[in-house]
Amino acid sequence: MVHARDKQASATFLAEILGLPPPEPFFHFLVVRTANGVSLDFISTDVDFLPMHYAFLVSEAEFDAIFGRIQARGLQYWADPRAQQPGQINRHDGGRGVYFQDPSGHFLEIITRPYGSG
Repeated sequence: MVHARDKQASATFLAEILGLPPPEPFFHFLVVRTANGVSLDFISTDVDFLPMHYAFLVSEAEFDAIFGRIQARGLQYWADPRAQQPGQINRHDGGRGVYFQDPSGHFLEIITRPYGSG
C-alpha cells in the first residue's frame, strides 16, 4: 500500500513516468501494475506519513525512456538518495541509476543493475 496525498495524482504519475498502463480502481485503491506482476496500491490520506523509497529495476532502454520523461517534465533528480548530487545520475555496479520524487514526496529510484551485481 502506498500512502498518498492524492492517490489519483500519485498513481497516474508513477504509471506515466514508468510507461505502465493507467492505474485501475480496486475498492478504495488505485492500482499500478508492473510488468513482473507486482502491484502498488495507492490510497489517499490526510494523515501524516513518512515518505518511502521505491526502487525499480529497469532495462537500459527503459531507463532511457523513463529518464527522458523525467527530464521532459522538468523534474528534479539526483544521483543519490540523500539528494546531495542534483542533476546527476549514478553508475553503481556498472549500470545507471537516478532518484526523483513523486507528488506525495516518496523517493522513487530506477536502476539498470541490481545493487552488488558489479
